[in-house]
Amino acid sequence: MRAKYITIALLLTSAFSWSQQKETQAQLERRKQQIMIEIKSVQKLLQVERTKERNILSEIEEFNRKISLNRQLINNVQQQITVTTNNIAKTQKEINVLEAELEKLKKDYANIIEKSYKSKSNQSRIMYILSSDSFLQAYKRLQYMKQYAEYRKEQGDELQEKKEVLDKKIAKLAIDKEKQRVLLEEQKSNQKALEQDLSSQTNLMEIVKKDQKKYNDEIKKKQEQTKEIDKKIQQLIREAIAEANRKAREAAAKAGKTTTKSTATSSSATFELTPEGKLVADNFKANQGKLPWPVEKGYISLSYGDQPHPVQKHLTIHNSGVEISTEQGAQARAVFQGEVLQVQVLPGGNKAVLIQHGDYITVYQNLSEVYVKKGDSVSLKQSIGVINTNSSGKTVLKFLLTHNADINNPQSWLSRSN
Repeated sequence: MRAKYITIALLLTSAFSWSQQKETQAQLERRKQQIMIEIKSVQKLLQVERTKERNILSEIEEFNRKISLNRQLINNVQQQITVTTNNIAKTQKEINVLEAELEKLKKDYANIIEKSYKSKSNQSRIMYILSSDSFLQAYKRLQYMKQYAEYRKEQGDELQEKKEVLDKKIAKLAIDKEKQRVLLEEQKSNQKALEQDLSSQTNLMEIVKKDQKKYNDEIKKKQEQTKEIDKKIQQLIREAIAEANRKAREAAAKAGKTTTKSTATSSSATFELTPEGKLVADNFKANQGKLPWPVEKGYISLSYGDQPHPVQKHLTIHNSGVEISTEQGAQARAVFQGEVLQVQVLPGGNKAVLIQHGDYITVYQNLSEVYVKKGDSVSLKQSIGVINTNSSGKTVLKFLLTHNADINNPQSWLSRSN
């Protein structure tokens, strides 16, 4: 009986730990699928770039991203292999314990059956009861025989139960071993892909090294263009805030209401909010870290703030928002409900859309086509325009977020996955 309780405890512990491991495996598998989708996206961009006007720096950036993703994938699969290997070892240990218990049960059960046959037949059992000295003794003998029969049945049931558990464990072991084999093959393939990408990256870096000045000048020129656009966006934001405040005051005066100045900010350009505008602002703020991405598919190819250039590490570049690489023909979408403050053509010919959310503004840059106009109300995830694809085949949305005129890091506002 004690052995049975030990087995039940073992099974309950095993089931609990297995559910935890299963959850970990499921999380690892989900992350692996996300990484593989990103790798395919980057690979697609690389293939497009090779058919267009070649941009070496852009290609290296994409290879850097792909190499980083491949390393993440290798690490992910290695974790899955470790989990599976631990499961195999654990299951094998449980099988060994169950086999030993099963063997002991078989011997005990065989002894019980043998003793049963050697002892009394049905007739002798009746005589054994009838030969009792008293009714109480006869009753006790009858109860003993019943208990003995129940014990035999219980031992038989336990034997069958253990055999079924053992069979399931053996089947699980076979599944885990096959999974381990598949993961090891997958890891070999991932390692090979990484080595090929590293080789391609090295070849491209050699091209850059041969003409450092040319590529440094190219990067600096792009930074100057970016600064010019940033200044234009800041000007647009200030003008839009001033105009929105004028309209809000006029509307409030007609309705006999007052407007409320937005919370303190380091900038002099501050929204004067109506009660409705404050409600929108509060709702927007409450969704920090939960906002959907401004594209359906894509990845951040350039983060916010000052950082070394992805290729020429000795050069520092600044990004006032985040750059999100996506597929050709992809559309930008609103990350929250709001009102279009401004649609503007920027230096270089592409368009930007500014959307107000109370005293917050989201900016969608590098659009070749726009679906909305100034004053339009937009809903969550509404398409607002087509993202431009450049001559190298890159489709990149620059996304900014401000509180009044103060620029925020958009990455801290967006959800972790799109």
